[in-house]
Amino acid sequence: MLIWLAFVLVYRVVNPPVTAHMYSQWRLYGPLERQWVPLDEMTPALARSIVAAEDANFCQHFGFDMAAIRQAVQEGGSRGASTLSQQTVKNVFLWQARSWPRKALEAIMTPVVELLWPKRRIIEVYLNVAEFGAGVFGAEAAAQHYFDRSAAELSDMQAARLAAILPDPKRRDAAHPSDFVQRRAASILDGAQTILLDGRAACFED
Repeated sequence: MLIWLAFVLVYRVVNPPVTAHMYSQWRLYGPLERQWVPLDEMTPALARSIVAAEDANFCQHFGFDMAAIRQAVQEGGSRGASTLSQQTVKNVFLWQARSWPRKALEAIMTPVVELLWPKRRIIEVYLNVAEFGAGVFGAEAAAQHYFDRSAAELSDMQAARLAAILPDPKRRDAAHPSDFVQRRAASILDGAQTILLDGRAACFED
């Protein structure tokens, strides 16, 4: 735990060089598409879109969205309730396969990361380690891969499409979206504007 805590403190300011999932995908696909960029060098629409799509109450919780968890339980587990903080912990420090040991570790680690990292750092790390396609990691690589432009140059709709292919990026395509991805992107676009106007983007905006 002390070693892990040291990594949490280091990664507050140092960018994680590689994750277990990246290593597993490198073994499958060979060289990965990945380029770390600071949050300041991404269009603000991208962080808003990811939050709107994955965790609209990101700025209002401390690692766990209890309302989303209750709704997931009521629906019999048919929908996920993981916050971006939980997903960041899983992506950086743990493994992808679902298991009770992983969920237990995730539950222990998430509040610590929330305590030691600012929200802006959590979303920055998430956007740089999330998988956006086979061997494609991070928002910059995704922007180049799908739209042949940098993450700073994405339009609002392109940012929404990148958010829309999560959490199933290997079966969805942001550049050639299915009807489902187009509908989801349109909904995310509206959601991103909503969280900007109602203040739910304040914790990660400049």
